[in-house]
Amino acid sequence: MRKVVLGALLLAALGGCAGEKGKELFDTAQFEEKQNNREHAKQLYQEVVTKYPDSPVAKQAQERLAALGK
Repeated sequence: MRKVVLGALLLAALGGCAGEKGKELFDTAQFEEKQNNREHAKQLYQEVVTKYPDSPVAKQAQERLAALGK
């Protein structure tokens, strides 16, 4: 039982970290987009979608890719 609880806590912690990393990448992509650096923004949005597909911002990144003409 103890191992199950520790495993669940570890997964929750890693999932939170992934969400934060995805958010950081998404924020950087938005900054790049505002700076008219569309190619770099698209690369960063794609990285969010690929590396952090379950993050809260993955869907938003996919939408931005579509709007920028993936």
